[in-house]
Parts: sequence; C-alpha cells; structure tokens
Amino acid sequence: MPEMPTWEGFMTPCLAVLSDGSTRSRREMNALAADAVGLSDDQRATVLSSGQPMYANRIGWALSFLARVGALSRPSRGNYRLTGAGRQVLARFPDSVTENDIKALGDDPNSGIQPYVASTRLEPVAKLTDPTPTPLDPTEQIEQGVARVHEAVAKELLERLRGKEPAFFEQAVVDLLVAMGYGGTGGVAAATQLVNDGGIDGIIDQDVLGLNKVYVQAKRYAAGNSVQRPELQGFVGALIGKADRGVFITTSTFSKGAIEYADRSTAARLILIDGARLTELMIRFGVGVQVKDTFHVVEIDEDFFE
Repeated sequence: MPEMPTWEGFMTPCLAVLSDGSTRSRREMNALAADAVGLSDDQRATVLSSGQPMYANRIGWALSFLARVGALSRPSRGNYRLTGAGRQVLARFPDSVTENDIKALGDDPNSGIQPYVASTRLEPVAKLTDPTPTPLDPTEQIEQGVARVHEAVAKELLERLRGKEPAFFEQAVVDLLVAMGYGGTGGVAAATQLVNDGGIDGIIDQDVLGLNKVYVQAKRYAAGNSVQRPELQGFVGALIGKADRGVFITTSTFSKGAIEYADRSTAARLILIDGARLTELMIRFGVGVQVKDTFHVVEIDEDFFE
C-alpha cells in the first residue's frame, strides 16, 4: 500500500481537483483529494491525538499554503477556487510540487505567485531555507515533539515511583483513580493500612453509601520483575466476599500467565495496568506532573473578515 502523501504531496492533487474551474468546500476537497491519491480506508481512519484525520490535516495545510501564495482563492468562507497562478503551477508541475518549488516561482514576476514571506520572529531563518523535506506538517511536528517530552517524563515518573516507599505508591494510584473519575459524587477513596490489608491496597467508594466499590492492589516493582499469576490469584482471593472486580497496578509488567489468568478469571473481573499504561494515565490526568508550557495554535478567523 502506498504511503500517505506528505502535506506537500497533497498540493498537486488539490490543484488538479479544482482544475475544472469549480469552487469547492473544505469537506469536498478532503474527499476528492483523498480519492485522487487513492487513500485506503485504513489511511483515512488514521487520526492525530486531537482526533482529526491525519489526511484531512495535511490537506488543510496544503490548501492554506496554496491560498497564501495566491495559487488558490477563497471566494467565500471555507471554499476554494483555482487561480491563474495556480494553473501555472499545475502546468509546470503536473505530477508533484514542493514548497520550495512554489517559493522559487515567487521570484518570477510573471508567475502570479506571491513572494513567500514568513516571520523570522516565529521561525528561524535556517529552518526557512532548510532543503531537507519532512513528511510531517507543522501540527504533526508539534504533536511529535510533545510525545517525545511525555516519553521522557514517563520514564522519570516510573523511576520516582520505584524510589518511594510502598505507602506513597499506594496513595498515588488511589489519587490517579480519583482523578480519572472513580469515586463519583460524594464517594470516598483511601489507601488501606500497610499491614493486614488482605492483599488490598486501596478502596474507592463510588457512591455515598459505598454500594459500588473499586478495590485496588499496587505493586511497586523494579523493571524486569514482572507480576506473576499467583499474585493475581491472591488478589482475587482477597476480593471474595467483598467485590467481583478489582484493579491491579504495577510499575513493571505482567507475565503472559498473569494476563491470561486475568482474561479468563470468572471469580472476579480484573483490570491490569502496567508501568507504561500507568505513566500514560498519570500524564493524561495530571497526577504527579504539572503543566510546564502552554502553546496556542491559531488559524484565521474567517468570520472576522466577512
């Protein structure tokens, strides 16, 4: 299956779709450009962390760039039409065109392409002149950068949790479950005592009367020390007579036997959260981390210019 085009790779298909002189909406452009390059169903279903389809995001950047340099016009909000300059671009680059190709056309006064000017306050000159292509559009580059930061933070979170005493870890997982919404309105959440807890490290009442409870076991293990099946069996034994479900959380991983036991257990429903999933949830729900920087990605307010 061919790879999904980069945002630059969608420019020629967008120009071609509009070469019949029609005016088309952004929604129509998404569908027609995707059809033009033969995107598969799986590629159309690929989404960014924001929930937006990746192909639609890339088409959006292609349309925005083409409009900015005068290859497309916007007769009305969210609608696009090919300009004379755009026809010249398509005629000169019928198969594919890059950002640098169009920037070069801007130096020709007869091309109709507007000179491309970007603010050096926002983007270093070295970046503007960097000939190295990237398959990622700016939004994807931001998301990739954030993912790398989160990966580093997740690693440090595990190290910190493994270095704290068991009581701290047990309270941390209870705090996480509460942050995730377990505890309900008026519910109560608490870590149990360190001794004689019967294999239960935390109890969350999801209602005022305590009729709906979540039982938690937390294992602060070093990397490579997996939770085994007997430990899950012991947890299930502690649940008998109290509840028919529980959450088992660890800073390490679960063995294959433990996972199979949890999947097949009829005595209690078990939710397993390993170290990778644990740190992912802590970052997502803001437990043990704080926001360092906030970035605002803006776009033109079409209503303002109507």
